[in-house]
Amino acid sequence: MPTNLDRRDFLLSSGVAVAGVALSLADRAAAADDKKPLYEISLAEWSLHKTLFAGKMSNLDFAQAAKKDYGINAIEYVNQFFKDKAKDTAYLADLKTRADDNGVRNVLIMIDDEGALGDPDDARRTKSVENHYPWVEAAKYLGCHAIRVNAQSRGSYEEQMKLAADGLRRLAQFGRDHQLNIIVENHGGLSSNGGWLSGVIKMVDLPNCGTLPDFGNFQVSKTETYDRYKGVAELMPYAKAVSAKSYDFDDAGNEKDIDYKRMMKIVVDAGYHGHVGIEYEGSRLSEPEGIRATKKLLERVRQELAG
Repeated sequence: MPTNLDRRDFLLSSGVAVAGVALSLADRAAAADDKKPLYEISLAEWSLHKTLFAGKMSNLDFAQAAKKDYGINAIEYVNQFFKDKAKDTAYLADLKTRADDNGVRNVLIMIDDEGALGDPDDARRTKSVENHYPWVEAAKYLGCHAIRVNAQSRGSYEEQMKLAADGLRRLAQFGRDHQLNIIVENHGGLSSNGGWLSGVIKMVDLPNCGTLPDFGNFQVSKTETYDRYKGVAELMPYAKAVSAKSYDFDDAGNEKDIDYKRMMKIVVDAGYHGHVGIEYEGSRLSEPEGIRATKKLLERVRQELAG
């Protein structure tokens, strides 16, 4: 849990809420004094998934596109676009060189389709953990700080929590040996329940295992939707990255379904000042238009929150 959250919790538990508020304001003032933004903006590769799947752009072009087309200097890869390259040292070297040449930082890799880390079958769970090892090594080579994984499982609420925590703990132990974080996104099923996922991270109890709160992924099942603001608030104490999901915008440039100012206040008040990744998933605007609209909104909200 972030250090400033610990301080705030201590102050509040001591009955000095006013001091806690003052501390939050002091932290913001210090960030302003250092001329550091309240948060950085990165680009999640999934924002361009239609372009990539259509073959109009390759994964190798992503860093240049982020910098030249959108003025963004930090990127988040998705392994689906180079799924057979985790151990390809020549490919990874090319990818790293292209990012370096464009002055772009590789932030993380989002990992899918490598098995359920909370699989009830121990052998399959172990295989899933081991399937992620090459991606840990690839992320470390690229200079990323984390890989994003999923916490899929089956069974009761409590059983899934224990199973997911077991798989994540084993993977995080491997990640720790490579100085890499293992972060979990709310991404369907019980992982979209903020209370469940925060409970899993507590159970893992390793400093390099955290969360990647996504503003949009709170559909637990076909009939159950978790409150997005409550969920993000529950996940932020463990956040090592944040995903700014967006779908569509009104005439004033606001996201139609997500109150970005409210959401980013939750993020900043949790003491988070790292990268917030643009992840546009809309259909009315083109991918480039959606990325630019999300970036503009994040920049405006950042200015408003900074006062």
